[in-house]
Amino acid sequence: MSRLKQVQEIGQKVAEAIATVLHIEVEIIDTDLVRVAGTGRVKGDVGMRLPRGLVNKHVLQSGRPIFIHDPGFHQICKTCPLSGDCFYKAYIVYPIHAEDQIIGTMTLIAFNAAQKNILASDYHSHLEFLSQMADLISSKVLEIEMFAEKTVMANQLAAVVDSVHEGVLAVNSLGTITHFNTSAEKMLGLSREQVVGKPLKHYLAALPLMEVITTGKGYSSKEVFLNLGKRRLHLVATAQPIKAVDQRIVGAVASFRDYSETEKFVWEIAHKQHSITFEELIGTSKNFTEVKQEAQKIAASNSTVLIIGESGTGKEVFARAIHAASSHSHKPFIVFNCGAIPESLLETELFGYVEGAFPGARRGGRPGQFELANGGTVFLDEIDKISLYIQARLLAVLQTKQVERVGGSQPIPVDVRVIAAVSGNLKEKVNKGQFREDLYYQLSVIPLLIPALRERPEDIPLLLNHYLHRYAGLLGKDIRGFTKESLKACTRYPWPGNVRELINSVEYAINLEESPYITLSSLPARIREDDGRRTVLEATGLSLERIPTLEEIEKAAIEQALERYGWSEEGKKKAAKALGISRATIYRKLQKYGLCNKAGRSNS
Repeated sequence: MSRLKQVQEIGQKVAEAIATVLHIEVEIIDTDLVRVAGTGRVKGDVGMRLPRGLVNKHVLQSGRPIFIHDPGFHQICKTCPLSGDCFYKAYIVYPIHAEDQIIGTMTLIAFNAAQKNILASDYHSHLEFLSQMADLISSKVLEIEMFAEKTVMANQLAAVVDSVHEGVLAVNSLGTITHFNTSAEKMLGLSREQVVGKPLKHYLAALPLMEVITTGKGYSSKEVFLNLGKRRLHLVATAQPIKAVDQRIVGAVASFRDYSETEKFVWEIAHKQHSITFEELIGTSKNFTEVKQEAQKIAASNSTVLIIGESGTGKEVFARAIHAASSHSHKPFIVFNCGAIPESLLETELFGYVEGAFPGARRGGRPGQFELANGGTVFLDEIDKISLYIQARLLAVLQTKQVERVGGSQPIPVDVRVIAAVSGNLKEKVNKGQFREDLYYQLSVIPLLIPALRERPEDIPLLLNHYLHRYAGLLGKDIRGFTKESLKACTRYPWPGNVRELINSVEYAINLEESPYITLSSLPARIREDDGRRTVLEATGLSLERIPTLEEIEKAAIEQALERYGWSEEGKKKAAKALGISRATIYRKLQKYGLCNKAGRSNS
């Protein structure tokens, strides 16, 4: 729709008023040469496009009015098919400006000699009159557009306010509620229709907004208690005055959230940025102590570190401890898991991007992990998962100490220590051409090999005890330790998931346990089953290093059952039931395997 089309009704009234006063026909044309308004002979053509419109085009391009005294003979008319035989007798075409743009033309038309004399007799007065009428129309266009723009802005603001998680309300200078967002409705259990237009004191008197209006001073993170019916709400509120152009206080706006959510948010932030010292790394075994001492020695430098260890061994914990012991411990520690981000997003996540780098790129661009970690440490976990292209970009950052955002050309200096981590054999990937050799040596300036938990079994009881007290406290349970059987099972278990698996197992056991000590039955099934298998094998001296035959397992199981229930007739009956076989079968198996009791009495 053309800009003049928005005011077509007003334009038509203006055209008719001019025609009545001057006794001359009037038409208004937009930039597409479509008649928006017209009187007399041209009124029937409103809505239609001019077939030629050479003079209108000229005025639209030049921005200057023109008086055509002899239509068909003017220089502009020479290329017109009606040249020398125009049905217009004379006309004045005047441009309509809206600020710095031409949005159309207004034309006074003479169709006979009398009308031509009127135009010619007082040309300058007509020109001044057209100027005023054109300004009137353009002001209406701007007014409508401004109103539409304000409506869009108001709707956008309302959508933004409604999308935020915090409750938001605003009041005017009299304390009447003017805005109340969706989150406020949900949080307070009040509908927008209930409160908007009503005094604040009727519903939310405890929110000190009138004080903000009176003093002109806002507040931040203030605890507020609201009584709504039978509910008592504990909120954290922030408020600011709303000022007019002349700095008068015309209202106030407040945002608030549930206090418990604020506590949770603060805890999450603190937990995420929790600093870990080397003293908190649990373990006294020789191999673990050695790697811890090595990490302590290199913490003070700014050299790149490559931490190697199975999943769950605590590579990130070591990285945090190194950062905490360094001279830049007060700077950011950024954790980035290369294996958890899709390849298509890795580059922008690591190095950032500039505005317009791709469709949907955020205005102003976005910094990457290296910029965010500037002055501190970036921990790149699962570094072996990145592509050769990203490897080349990472190598450039390590070598130049500069990062270049995606879509940009300006290098950005960064002072970042890189600690990388890998679970597999990175050197093997280098040999296969899957990982750049130069990047491998750049990353592994200082390699740290974290031992698997099965390689330091003497540390298992220490870890079990530490996490038992931690989760017992968190879950509010009075659990003091492990039984001998459960501790033995945990100590002998190989822990393929290492410390992470141990932590999860302790939390699982504390959730299930109802007695003061963790029993075997409260441990995860995989630990119990592994312990049972080992017990059966060890009972008959079978090697744990090879897979036993079914007959060996069967013989060991029968012997273990009889040792538990006894070799008497009643004991054999109970053993058969426990094994899920008949009494006749157990006698047959005793005969087959030549089993006898400890006293050496035959069972045949």
